[in-house]
Amino acid sequence: MNPNLDTLREKANALPLKPGCYIMHAEDGTVIYVGKAKALKNRVSSYFHGSHNLKTEAMISNIRDFEVIIAKSEFEALVLENSLIKHYSPKYNILLKDDKGYPFVRLDIKSPYPRFSIASRRAKDGAEYYGPFGSRGNTKAALELLLKALKLPTCSKRFPRDIGRERPCLNHHMGVCDAWCRGVLTGEEYRDRVSQAVMVLKGKGRELTQELTEKMARAAEDLRFEEAAKLRDTVRALELLETRQTVLNKGASDTDAVGYFEGEVRSAFAVLHYVQGQLLAKDAELLEDPLGDFTESLSLLVRQYYYDAELIPSRVLLPVETEDMEELGRFLTEKAGHNVELYVPQRGMYREFLSAAQENAREEVERVTTREERVSKTAQWLRDALGLAEAPGRIESFDISNTGADDIVASMVVFVDGKPKKSDYKKFKMRTVEGQDDYGSMREAVGRRFARYASGDSGFAALPDLLLIDGGDRHASAAREAMRAAGADVPVFGMVKDDRHRTRALVTPEGQEISIQANPAVFAFIGNIQEETHRFAIEFHRSLQSKRVKKSKLDGIPGVGEARKAQLLKHFKSVKAVEAAGYEELCAAVPKNTARAVYEHFHTGERGT
Repeated sequence: MNPNLDTLREKANALPLKPGCYIMHAEDGTVIYVGKAKALKNRVSSYFHGSHNLKTEAMISNIRDFEVIIAKSEFEALVLENSLIKHYSPKYNILLKDDKGYPFVRLDIKSPYPRFSIASRRAKDGAEYYGPFGSRGNTKAALELLLKALKLPTCSKRFPRDIGRERPCLNHHMGVCDAWCRGVLTGEEYRDRVSQAVMVLKGKGRELTQELTEKMARAAEDLRFEEAAKLRDTVRALELLETRQTVLNKGASDTDAVGYFEGEVRSAFAVLHYVQGQLLAKDAELLEDPLGDFTESLSLLVRQYYYDAELIPSRVLLPVETEDMEELGRFLTEKAGHNVELYVPQRGMYREFLSAAQENAREEVERVTTREERVSKTAQWLRDALGLAEAPGRIESFDISNTGADDIVASMVVFVDGKPKKSDYKKFKMRTVEGQDDYGSMREAVGRRFARYASGDSGFAALPDLLLIDGGDRHASAAREAMRAAGADVPVFGMVKDDRHRTRALVTPEGQEISIQANPAVFAFIGNIQEETHRFAIEFHRSLQSKRVKKSKLDGIPGVGEARKAQLLKHFKSVKAVEAAGYEELCAAVPKNTARAVYEHFHTGERGT
């Protein structure tokens, strides 16, 4: 809880209804969040009223002050927000890494032995830059193939410093490097190879292949067969490069499709680049937290992604419309220097592009998310949201099942490290509760569980880290009362259902609700616990009810003992079939006097007990 909440609320209520940016500060003055607003008063004051998701609540609890910058327009606020986030990198803003967008190949021409590398953007450092190309991964792979085709070094040695220091490495023995470290070949020959690589980077790969093919023919005519063989190998390698990798002679895309997927533990932002309908490359980044306000965060992610981009396509496909669609389009258009269309496709080819981007984002999340990570993240969320001392490893859950005053039962299911531990499940048949009293039944079941713990019963020796009760605050209060009476003290929360019988929130015995719907992993996990607890209780209740029904309908009939009951059930398969049988049908299974007694029992209103 923020101790300055009233002061912050009062300050927010005094803000003007004008567009601008707000900057949230922690106690030490650190900027922890930056946002924009159409109306500063409405947006900022909303943080200090009502409930929010867990991440926002955590941010609000750390705010000690804020400042605002009034903008002339919503567009100016959008541009300013982007610059402020870029400058401060606030803790609670979603931030993309800086190496996104189309990469370049950098050549350090100042060195006597120039080397190639991958760069995110051009810099004024005297180096030459080629591109931009496709994704970093594809560009790196293509560059490595190119260097191997021309037998240029890809190792960490630096020349001329390392010439003659060591034996040639494995690359030379594999035939993919001419061992420049030996000093046999000259610096002039090295720079000639670099010039050949530059031709490919400039999209002149076929010209280079033709030039080398002509040199090979001349060398063969002059009987320089060793040189001709080397040229032949280089030509073949370049031809193979051309068939395997086209990224180096393609420019930026004309259409980008933006995808987003929110997983149980992480989220992902993906951009697919298309050129004339063909997929060129992909960029994707994992995000540790869900977006929260999706449309607002999507706009910010798009702006971050293209903020330092050298090239921006003419069309960007989005999964939904953002609130600032017009301003966002203007921002990208001014950055690009040409018109950029923002489009939310509903059908056709562009819809397929967008679906592919969404699918790629989903796969990025699922690829890196393990079951243990899901369980750990869920447990940490419960720890933080419920104010527990530690992340809960063992969780016990109770439910009551009854259909009246008879056969009232309770179930106790156990989850350890996110998985049900069925060997620790327990059943309770009510002994002291009279009539249909859910609260009294919960007191008895929970009380007996912790009394058995207090008595040293090995079957109840493990204490839970968290107790979940199927029901609201009164059920949770009854459970806590019984537990404390038995001498134990474990955090207790009720599981509150929505109108579709799904657990929507956890509630304290005092009635304070903690929503779980904003976190998919927690929502699914708590829902599984509630369903399993309910299933186990229902099964126990039905088994007792079935035994009681069978006993009441066949017991007490004159002449029907255990042997006759077995005969009837063997013949008719069920008590219900016995009850529905006619006299003649019963005679086929048991003697006539017994058949008469059974028939009259079910058809004259006489009933046993």
